[in-house]
Amino acid sequence: MRRAHGFTLVEVLVALLIMALMAVMGWRGIDSMANARIVSLATSERSLLLGAVIGQWEQDLQAVQDSIAVPGLAFDGASLRLTRRTEGGLQLVVWSVREGVWQRWTTPAMTKAGELQEAWMRSQQLQGNEPQQLRVLDGVQGWQLYYYRENGWSNAQSTGTVVTPPAGSASAPPRELLPSGVRMVMELPEGTLTRDVLMRGPG
Repeated sequence: MRRAHGFTLVEVLVALLIMALMAVMGWRGIDSMANARIVSLATSERSLLLGAVIGQWEQDLQAVQDSIAVPGLAFDGASLRLTRRTEGGLQLVVWSVREGVWQRWTTPAMTKAGELQEAWMRSQQLQGNEPQQLRVLDGVQGWQLYYYRENGWSNAQSTGTVVTPPAGSASAPPRELLPSGVRMVMELPEGTLTRDVLMRGPG
């Protein structure tokens, strides 16, 4: 009778090694797919967030209302202050970039000039940690604004057309006409974002 031959120890070790290598390769493939899924989800969420933030930015600019109490729009290089029409009066909104974070600060609706002026003065002393501050987007590496006035784009910090208050309002200071458009250029990790917003027009 023939004696049945089994596997030798070397053959068993080789088989185990091959199976171990296949398991490692399979795990790396699964891990790579999982990481790609995580990155894809994060990118999609950031795109949705950016779309919502830009939507709010456009709504604020399109609702800007000038007044004799405070400027309707003012940019100092770090913060954009604006007064917008809202239910119940005028609302002061401040968009600013602090330490790589785009933030939005708002006040309740106001109907008195004194309240609006006080809120405007207070907005110039914001530290970025106030309860009304909303962190809207991280990773902002810088931004710049341009106004469309007199048939061209110019730096938002340059002086525009100044008008004198009409007779009978001598207490009101001269003010700049509102631009007819605002261009934002923002540096993000994904690249440069440029957004133009058409406003009501000057005046």
